[in-house]
Amino acid sequence: MSEFKRHLVTAALPYANGPLHIGHLTGAYLPADVYVRFMRLMDKEIAFICGSDEHGAAITMRAMKEGKTPAEIIDTYHDLFKKTFEGIGIAFDHYGRTSDPQHHQCSQDFFRTLYTKGIFEERESEQYFDEKTGQFLADRYIKGTCPKCGYDAAYGDQCEKCGSSLSPTELIEPRSVLSGEKPVFKKTTHWYLPLNKDESWLREFLENGILEGALHHDPSSWKNHVLGQCKSWIDNGLQPRAMTRDLDWGVDVPQEIPGSTGKKLYVWMDAPIGYISATQQWAEKQGLDWRNYWMDTETELVHFIGKDNIVFHCIIFPALLKAHGEFILPSNVPANQFLNLEDQKISTSRNWAIWVHEYLEDLPGQQDALRYYLVKNMPEQKDSEFTWKGFQDAYNNELVNNLSNFVHRVLVLTHKYYDGHVPDFDPDAYFSGVAPDDMGGFHETEYLWLFDKLDELNNYWRAYDFRSALKCLMEICTAGNQLLQLNEPWKNQKEDPEMVEAVMNLALHYVVVISVAMHPFLPFASDKLRKILNLEPLRKGDLLALMDQMAEGELLLKSGHKIQPAEYLFSKIEDEIIRKQIDKLHQTLENQSTAQSNNYLPQKAEISYDDFSKMDIRTARILEAEAVPKADKLLRLKLDLGYEQRIVVSGIAEHFKPEDIIGYDVLVLANLAPRTIRGIESRGMILMAENGEGKLSFVSPSKNWPAGYTVK
Repeated sequence: MSEFKRHLVTAALPYANGPLHIGHLTGAYLPADVYVRFMRLMDKEIAFICGSDEHGAAITMRAMKEGKTPAEIIDTYHDLFKKTFEGIGIAFDHYGRTSDPQHHQCSQDFFRTLYTKGIFEERESEQYFDEKTGQFLADRYIKGTCPKCGYDAAYGDQCEKCGSSLSPTELIEPRSVLSGEKPVFKKTTHWYLPLNKDESWLREFLENGILEGALHHDPSSWKNHVLGQCKSWIDNGLQPRAMTRDLDWGVDVPQEIPGSTGKKLYVWMDAPIGYISATQQWAEKQGLDWRNYWMDTETELVHFIGKDNIVFHCIIFPALLKAHGEFILPSNVPANQFLNLEDQKISTSRNWAIWVHEYLEDLPGQQDALRYYLVKNMPEQKDSEFTWKGFQDAYNNELVNNLSNFVHRVLVLTHKYYDGHVPDFDPDAYFSGVAPDDMGGFHETEYLWLFDKLDELNNYWRAYDFRSALKCLMEICTAGNQLLQLNEPWKNQKEDPEMVEAVMNLALHYVVVISVAMHPFLPFASDKLRKILNLEPLRKGDLLALMDQMAEGELLLKSGHKIQPAEYLFSKIEDEIIRKQIDKLHQTLENQSTAQSNNYLPQKAEISYDDFSKMDIRTARILEAEAVPKADKLLRLKLDLGYEQRIVVSGIAEHFKPEDIIGYDVLVLANLAPRTIRGIESRGMILMAENGEGKLSFVSPSKNWPAGYTVK
């Protein structure tokens, strides 16, 4: 690893249209957190940046589906993301959001610079258009069959089954997500990034690490599948890519640019700029210059992502940064592959996932258990597997029986023999007077071995090989257990107390090393162990300082140092807890299967009573109903709520004739935020029942029930 003055680490911005599952965690956020914690312990200047990705078609699609505004959707998931990350111990320096006005300004400034420099190509093209809804279709508004793997529900920008990046025109039998109809082509104008002009330097940058004639990074440190995917894209020929979209949600193209009306920045231009805007906000709070982290070649930039984001972070974003002319490019993009769950791919649509916020609720206090197993099975080079049984076995056999039991035995024996004080021990005098063969296998080289193992561990961390680093940590724990088993201090205390002092002193050194080395992986247990050892919480540079002490042969704990009473760091997870989680997972599939076979729609995710209590549902009567012009699905309804009359626009025109529903008693969600639909302000939402075939029916109160009363 080259020496840099400072380091900037980013983790992929999670898309704010659904909660985080374990695949997200092991793909980007956990490896990034492990790396940043290690770097801090090695006294590196480092900033850890992330934030919510809050634009794009998928968010507007979810908002339409749930009858909410995009702002409501992103607020819900942004708050959930922050709570989830904090709960599982992902310690960002700053967590921003792309809906922030500062981000909009930053993105527009970036676009404006490229536009002024003449980087973009303005092109008129034919793009998919939904005639039924009268709307151009963004990539995510189009589904079809993937040309690479044959999956029949691939989106226009990516196949979620095989991970291939796509363009809408590549889809076989495309259809509009909005109406289900086959889209047509219609002319529109957009600004394109001419990636075809970047092929030569991108190939040299990725394959040889050379940028503008100088060595930028060591390509051998990049993962093979990252370079392989990029090389495949370049070999197939890069094509110009549109940087704007016809959308109503996102960052506006700067208004002073001719033709900008109704145009938004492409989400894959807007989103990675979120790293920059979030860094600006963090630096401002710290009193630092953000440009040092994005425009200084003495800064190392590392992106942690999943493999489905490789092309965007290794080709498109670097091309944008270089075109701007002032920004550094990534030194590494250590993308992980996918995590499967119980022999199946994780699927958010089928709810086949372990949601991290639910895990934290179901297994309180077991954050490190999940972190441990996800690192142990991290898909660093190939797809890997999570099973609940494997989780339990690894936790009980490795964290409990190995790490926790070793630490607990050392602490208990220290209290038993020395009243909780580090034994008075002079290693120089002892080692000089005792032959190694007379020490039951314990001698000075044990201390040197511990240092070498810690150095090996550090090298794995530097190489983003976190699975090997974790294995190395557990080998230290195993060696500590062997130290006790071989020398049996509980048997030799009376006959050879001096030897036992030496053994226990070394065992306590093992525990101190473990308290530091475990921190990147198991921060909660590390903090707990530091308290038991009566040591200060870990701070920046503590691992480096510890290694310097060991290299000089210094003891890590002074004789007489008092430790707290022994506690177990981990206790076994019983079969019943695991059985409940397995049943919960499979019950989801059974419910969906039963619902589908009986023509029922699948049940949505659980909500709390507090969520329900926020909804103000009231009885109402339809006074007037008329079709909304140029909208096949919409009716304009005038409702009587008893205490007032109001207008609601409802998408029921395909199911009911306006003249047939006047006088109907209905239920309405009265406190839904107003929305303007086709120029009409809609204040509420009619509640309808829907069967598996999509047919609608009114949900009505009892006959002659007064309007305006609440539903509980």
